[in-house]
Amino acid sequence: MIFTSSTSNSFDLEFEELLSRGKMDIENVSGIVGGIIKEIKEDKNKALFGHIAKFDNWEPKEDDDLKISTESMLHAYNNINGELRDALHLAYERIKTYHEKQKPKSWFDDEPNGTILGQRVTPVDSAGLYIPGGKAAYPSSLLMNVIPAQVAGVQEIVVCTPTPDNEPNELLLAACHLCGVTEVYKVGGASAIAAMAYGTENIPKVDVITGPGNIFVATAKKMVFGDVNIDMIAGPSEIGILADESANPNHLAVDLLSQAEHDEMASSILITPSQTLANTVKIKIEDWLQKLSRQEIARKSIETRGAIIVTKDMDEAIDLMNQLAPEHLEIATNNAFELLASIKHAGAVFLGHNTPEAVGDYVAGPNHTLPTGGTAKFYSPLGVENFMKKTSIISFSKKGINEIGEECALIANTEGLTAHEQSVRVRMDK
Repeated sequence: MIFTSSTSNSFDLEFEELLSRGKMDIENVSGIVGGIIKEIKEDKNKALFGHIAKFDNWEPKEDDDLKISTESMLHAYNNINGELRDALHLAYERIKTYHEKQKPKSWFDDEPNGTILGQRVTPVDSAGLYIPGGKAAYPSSLLMNVIPAQVAGVQEIVVCTPTPDNEPNELLLAACHLCGVTEVYKVGGASAIAAMAYGTENIPKVDVITGPGNIFVATAKKMVFGDVNIDMIAGPSEIGILADESANPNHLAVDLLSQAEHDEMASSILITPSQTLANTVKIKIEDWLQKLSRQEIARKSIETRGAIIVTKDMDEAIDLMNQLAPEHLEIATNNAFELLASIKHAGAVFLGHNTPEAVGDYVAGPNHTLPTGGTAKFYSPLGVENFMKKTSIISFSKKGINEIGEECALIANTEGLTAHEQSVRVRMDK
């Protein structure tokens, strides 16, 4: 772990390391991913069968083996613990309610001369959702991807998720039933992204692909972008915490570890003007590590990618955090809402002492698919608009074309585009 002060002689180098935390070695895997995509485009399901046998340790025999039946989803839903089922329903309703408020509206503007300008917002026809599997399965990620697509009005929703040893995660299947998803395929990694981008015998080509994944998934999304739309290039999870002496160090320690336990590459960063708080949090982290079910992963993450920085004051702490632009940002101070105005870049902001990042992962309502690695400077959280597109609407009356046609024709003439110019002039009164 980097444990440092902004006044340290080595601080600039240490902070530069944190700023580069989101860099993924895409170049080293792009050859492998490019080969996978080429095979899927050429051989479709035949290539998928080979990839699944190689990476997921089971061998599909026919096309139907790739698809998870709705009956198995219903069975999983009926057999999960009742309290857990209720928790999934709570999460579903809160996420849906939040995202319904995001839905953009079409609009039209009538000008006095009869010209009509507007914007029509419509859903894409189909969406492909990648839900990670392997080390762990995340039904919460299914909810966060399916619900905004449904709110947008997408008619065809395709889900791909890896199933090592041909054993789908039962909780994920239960979440699929809850969401009413019917097209779920046992395909993972770059193969899944390629299958949804270009289509196979039974996996349809989609218009947009969303969802998190490892470096192979991220690279595949980057490579198919343009043939389909994507949400973002997401890297390992991360949390940044701004805190002062009013914060509970025990809370901060476990909050930092809540990201560290995701995977070894996750980043957990505390920035505070309080040396006392920093010292105590460091001790509490070790105490909490002893209690975690994923202690080995969390320990490696916190030791290699974690940081505690002591600053001169809160203003400096905020400036450093804005440079980091974290995926998740907790503000653990008594005046959290006052500080919010100074926050320029963050995927999601959690305000106050009683708002751990974990509530955002599951039941708060806002989407937990967020920009990582500093990309919050230009990316937004996954939302309804990722599954919608805008169409400009233009209608000129005779009076309208007469009023501005001359200026339009002049610009066209200046650009040397005669047909453009004349297509306007032939409609104007002489």
